[in-house]
Amino acid sequence: MDAMAGTAGHNQTPGLASSKRVKATGVVQAMLATDARVHALRDPTRGGLVTTLNEIAAQSRIGVELEEAAIPVPEGMRAACELLGLDPLYVTNEGKLVASVAPEAAQSLLQAMQAHLNGREAALIGRATPEHKGRVVMRTLLGTHRVLDMLSGAQLPRIC
Repeated sequence: MDAMAGTAGHNQTPGLASSKRVKATGVVQAMLATDARVHALRDPTRGGLVTTLNEIAAQSRIGVELEEAAIPVPEGMRAACELLGLDPLYVTNEGKLVASVAPEAAQSLLQAMQAHLNGREAALIGRATPEHKGRVVMRTLLGTHRVLDMLSGAQLPRIC
């Protein structure tokens, strides 16, 4: 199964879904310089991490299992989301990327990402699984499992 990696701060989002040749820059260039076969590379700007992973799961007909403890959420973002009643996993993530690679290539890809100035906070955050196809499930900090559905509209703040 694939490993999922995420990182902060690539400056340009190449059109990898395009049929045109793309000149990769920054963290993406460092990733492509490894021997890792990248299965998916997505920009989570719209809809955040969970929306992006739900799209990957649905389009690839796989399940995605996340580890909440592995997801890097800066303390300032966590505090702002708590104050506003928002879930940081669904908040816009401009300047980030989500990659899916074979498990045996995950560590070398992660090292290449972390060696780049804009990829220092890259982390392995989960894996692809044949279970629960088309869905994203997260193991929480308490050890329980939480299904992370695609948002059906705008994220609304929690009132209580």
